[in-house]
Amino acid sequence: MARINRRDFLKGSLATAGGIALFNISGTRAGGQIIGANDRIRIAVAGLHGRGGSHMGAFAGMNNVEVAYVVDPDATLLPRAIGNIKKRGKNTPKGFQDIRKALEDKDLTAVSIATPNHWHSLMTIWACQAGKHVYVEKPCSHDVFEGRTAVAASRKYNVIVQHGTQQRSSSGRANQMAAIHAGVYGKLLVSHGYCCKPRGSIGSVTKPTPIPDHIDYDLWCGPAPKVPLMRKRLHYDWHWFWDTGNGDIGNQGVHEMDVARWALSDQTLPVRVMSLGGRFGWNDQGQTPNSQFAVMEFPNGQYLLFTVRNLNHKGYKRQVKNDFYFDAGKLVNGRFTPKGGKKPEKVEVPKAKITGGGTFGSFIATVRAGKREMTNADILDGHYSSSVGHLANISFRLGKKAPFNEKAGRFGDNKAVYDGFMELHSILKDDAKLPVDKTEYMVGPWLTFDPKTEKFTGDRAKEANTMLHEKNRKGFEVPAPDKV
Repeated sequence: MARINRRDFLKGSLATAGGIALFNISGTRAGGQIIGANDRIRIAVAGLHGRGGSHMGAFAGMNNVEVAYVVDPDATLLPRAIGNIKKRGKNTPKGFQDIRKALEDKDLTAVSIATPNHWHSLMTIWACQAGKHVYVEKPCSHDVFEGRTAVAASRKYNVIVQHGTQQRSSSGRANQMAAIHAGVYGKLLVSHGYCCKPRGSIGSVTKPTPIPDHIDYDLWCGPAPKVPLMRKRLHYDWHWFWDTGNGDIGNQGVHEMDVARWALSDQTLPVRVMSLGGRFGWNDQGQTPNSQFAVMEFPNGQYLLFTVRNLNHKGYKRQVKNDFYFDAGKLVNGRFTPKGGKKPEKVEVPKAKITGGGTFGSFIATVRAGKREMTNADILDGHYSSSVGHLANISFRLGKKAPFNEKAGRFGDNKAVYDGFMELHSILKDDAKLPVDKTEYMVGPWLTFDPKTEKFTGDRAKEANTMLHEKNRKGFEVPAPDKV
């Protein structure tokens, strides 16, 4: 199949005022067509493994919503996806390996993206340039630069881009956030997110794994380096390699990271960040840490802590949650205990206003209304919540090895931060039984950051700033925000 690069794509009919189906926030398209309650919304779902099935199932089950295209570089996935939609008594979608073929359809309303991380921003940007609304899975970016460009594309082309941080569409979570912001529990000091899910080793290979003929590997790599596949599986295990994934802090962790940042008092990005951890217990070829602790200080003095713990062991303690610490008490496991109290107390919380219908239904409702303010998880919040994980990973990747003990972190006299680290350390040492004399932490430096310029400052700034955007492959370049 012939493919076009970004330059050719922009030169084509999609990039001209006469050929693009531009949407705006009044709910109209070029030519004055209204996207009303009775109009059919046509969607292309890109990325058919795992989460993509949820996208297809959700949209195919809605009234006046049509999954018009299914897209994946793995050609064997297309017939199955088409068949699943037909079985629901719906239409027969077209299947493509390249999203750009679907974007040529002027009557396509939106693109729903469930691809690997390294494709999220570029595909979002291409869709915006083609005048399509976008639902993009978390994280919305593979690095900080990409996320900012995705925001710029959404604003320039006046389209709605919703991020896949699903808890933004939960009334219960929204009510909790409203209570925190209203000071119901006191002044928030520390917001602590956890992504602790048991995982296993991905193993090792001694030579590249062959790519099946039915997979367009050049297209699968896209913006990422096209290198031999040095792992057993192409799919899913890309999460644990820096070229394509962001580790679990940038996988499941984005959900809890978003909640942790949401709880803060109107804060965007931190002024200081550090992270430590390691890939313990597994002698495999994965690059990202399976145990990680991150610390972020925000301009108003609030702290965000984040813990990742994937190393499986007997009696594993699963923690996928958010806890909050206030001057008047603590909200742990969803229950508030006043300072000095021994038992949790019931607290009345205000009701927050969100767009109903769940994460996918709210997206469709927002597209129909054409009102960005209705978006439960706008791309700007997605950018910030994805970026805090990127910043933590940059510190980790700039780290140095240190002894595996309670002195590994440099937290000064901040007891809350030290306690957060010691919780992870104790589990690794006592429960996972990592050998103290044969284990080392990778301890990242404290990095200072300017939330306004989205650049590092001070010591290590030059080195750290190069990691805010990793070079894209020719033909798949993510443009600068002012060049989108």
